[in-house]
Amino acid sequence: MSKVLIIGAHGKVALQAAPRLAAAGHEVSGVIRKEEQSDDLRDAQATPVVADVEHLSTDEIAEVMRGFDTVVWSAGAGGGSPERTWAVDRDAAIRAVDAAAQGDPSRFVMVSYFGAGPDHGVPEDNDFYAYAQAKTEADVHLQATDLDWTILQPSALTDDDAGVHGIEMGDGVEAGEVPRSVVAGMIAAVVERPGATTRRVLAFNGGEQSIDEVLTPG
Repeated sequence: MSKVLIIGAHGKVALQAAPRLAAAGHEVSGVIRKEEQSDDLRDAQATPVVADVEHLSTDEIAEVMRGFDTVVWSAGAGGGSPERTWAVDRDAAIRAVDAAAQGDPSRFVMVSYFGAGPDHGVPEDNDFYAYAQAKTEADVHLQATDLDWTILQPSALTDDDAGVHGIEMGDGVEAGEVPRSVVAGMIAAVVERPGATTRRVLAFNGGEQSIDEVLTPG
């Protein structure tokens, strides 16, 4: 199995994705900003790597990634100021993509959001614009590389799965909600299935479709 590095590993989604990846046999490490978050990473079966990617150069991020096969970008400013949103969700994400493109890793899984894209339609005077545009620019930058990329676009995140363990995905599906546990399952599933998910943008809600069935070629 592969060596997987999760950036933004102390987030609610990442802390659920790490043990799923470990259970599948992957060697998982997680990038965190604070040393005191390390025990949470170990509890999630991931090796902590303390590094603040918001303030690292491309070359410094490349050094953090050295030796890994797959990187999962699950970091974000978390609804902070527009300045931090640009700095993390766009600028740091783009530097991470460029770092991976230097050689290690070859596989890049980007956690974006349902609706990201040049036609996201969010006006510049809207509070959500910085996030929508930052994620869009990072996604577009990734798609222009030679990396084996997958972009996950979950809809609005919830903590209550309410018995929802699958997804809703496909033509005509509009943004709704998805439990964070399901997003974690999608991260693990696409890492497991590079052949079926590389160079794909996967927008999804929580639903009744089995993730395995949707992502496994017929």
